[in-house]
Amino acid sequence: MALEITDNNYQELLAEGKPVVMDFWAPWCGPCKMVGPIIDELATEFEGQVIIGKCDVDENGDVAAEYGIRNIPTVLFFKDGKLVDKQVGSAPKSTFADKIKALL
Repeated sequence: MALEITDNNYQELLAEGKPVVMDFWAPWCGPCKMVGPIIDELATEFEGQVIIGKCDVDENGDVAAEYGIRNIPTVLFFKDGKLVDKQVGSAPKSTFADKIKALL
């Protein structure tokens, strides 16, 4: 299961040294409901290697604003605390998995 990413914890997660994947979503977003289960599956598959979490943009506006999130779902990929890739909109699981493998 993916972690809950909030305005209060995202900087700590980025500072841990592991690659980080952040899924920006909202409960009312249809495409987010398709991506959400994929993110949860990947969190289980890459557990211990990558920090994977979800950020509800309605409840965590600061982190969403910091990264300029305008459309959801948007998934950001970080390596060494730096943004290195992103996926806007829904995509197949293999797309997300390939982007995660590129972080390792």
